[in-house]
Amino acid sequence: MSDEQPYIDYDNLPVPDEGILVTTFLTVENVDRSRRFYSEVLGGTVVLERNPCMVKLANSWLIMNPGGGPTPDKPGITLVPNQQRDEVSAFLNLRVADIAQVYREWSAKGAEFVTEPIDRGAEIRCYLRDPDGYLIEVGQSTGLLQGDLAKIRPEDPTG
Repeated sequence: MSDEQPYIDYDNLPVPDEGILVTTFLTVENVDRSRRFYSEVLGGTVVLERNPCMVKLANSWLIMNPGGGPTPDKPGITLVPNQQRDEVSAFLNLRVADIAQVYREWSAKGAEFVTEPIDRGAEIRCYLRDPDGYLIEVGQSTGLLQGDLAKIRPEDPTG
């Protein structure tokens, strides 16, 4: 084992002075690949290279580590990377000021979007997947700023 210390950006560690700070944990297959995607493609700042990897993305943090079995603080729970299914129960939602610019920049850096940005009235949005298949929504509020809400679809539950 190497005596070399991993890179740590102490000024950007997610440590609140008071209250609460939200981070997102992703179980990934390849930490180096995920770190490169979130820092080089999406423009995040590497805070900790590994164990766990931390990337500050705008005003939030992503924490990434490989999966693993139960531990004393999470007995009976195993962390596994995304299975890249088409059914999703949670996803990262990134709000941007200029979606057309972000779409061009990230596409040029290798991001693979599901579709081009689509105007949905309240917002313009599109989706992409990270190297582990996690879904990421990228959206720009437009009509919402004038009170135009997303349209309710017939299949949406009411009440």
